Amino acid sequence: DTVRHIHNKGGTMLGSSRGGFDIDKIVDFIKKKDIRQLYVIGGDGTHRGAFKIHETCMELGLHVAVAGIPKTIDNDVDYIDRSFGFITSVEQAQDAIRAAKTEAMCNLPNGIGIVKLMGRSSGYIAAHATLGSGDVDLCLVPEVPIVLDGEKGCLPHVWERVKQKGYAVIVVAEGAGEELLGESTETDASGNKKLPMIGEFLKSEIGKYFKGRGEEATVKYIDPSYMIRSVPANATDSLYCMQLGQNAVHGTMAGYTGFSVGLLNNKMCLLPIPELVATSPRQMDARGRTWERILGITRQPNTVETGKRSKTGSILCR
Repeated sequence: DTVRHIHNKGGTMLGSSRGGFDIDKIVDFIKKKDIRQLYVIGGDGTHRGAFKIHETCMELGLHVAVAGIPKTIDNDVDYIDRSFGFITSVEQAQDAIRAAKTEAMCNLPNGIGIVKLMGRSSGYIAAHATLGSGDVDLCLVPEVPIVLDGEKGCLPHVWERVKQKGYAVIVVAEGAGEELLGESTETDASGNKKLPMIGEFLKSEIGKYFKGRGEEATVKYIDPSYMIRSVPANATDSLYCMQLGQNAVHGTMAGYTGFSVGLLNNKMCLLPIPELVATSPRQMDARGRTWERILGITRQPNTVETGKRSKTGSILCR
């Protein structure tokens, strides 16, 4: 009865938190409750914690199978095709983009709508939401440097799009723009650095740029934040979640431990957690097909310099 309807709800009945990992307390709880199978749900940081639990149980001779299930809307767990929750968040972000477009079209003069989406180190949500919308004129992600002015500047591009269409829509990932605003030295309880206020910064810079050209810009800034994460899973994610859960149980019942599950090339696989987190959080390839599609849809200038390494380590040959 407790879990009968939870698949139709958003969030988690288990609860979640930042930091507070106490391996001694966790192991004591496992012993006290005689837990033989432990399923840990989350992103790359959560998986690192899961593997620490696995190692400690092995050292203590505890017969506990530890399995990870990749669940993060940022889609930044490496190797797997996608993580649970990503597709739902991209779908939910469409509401914010549509609202930004409506505000930009209806507010004069020079209406511009800015939407900031989650994506601390990876711009997958911003990129795929842009591709799924088709109404975005500028997409900014952590993997690609932001240039404000000049031949490849985003501000001249926004100006041109406004003059062509009468309005413009911008999508920016929350982790974009550190090369402009600098990296914060402050961190949260999990050790994640605090991010610059890129949305507010863009709004201010766009206003200054238009004013410098003798015009006013009507800029509307929308930050849906956790609204794209707290909704119930859509049908695609619900199916994927079922597959992840079933395969995690199959793995533990077969005697495996210290592993995670996920789709690789559309095939469900069991993956050793150390390999999975070694290169996580992953980032988009700045010269990959996804980014090329972004450039084709938005017509924005490409600021990844030819012949230099991108943030993802790729060497650009064009």
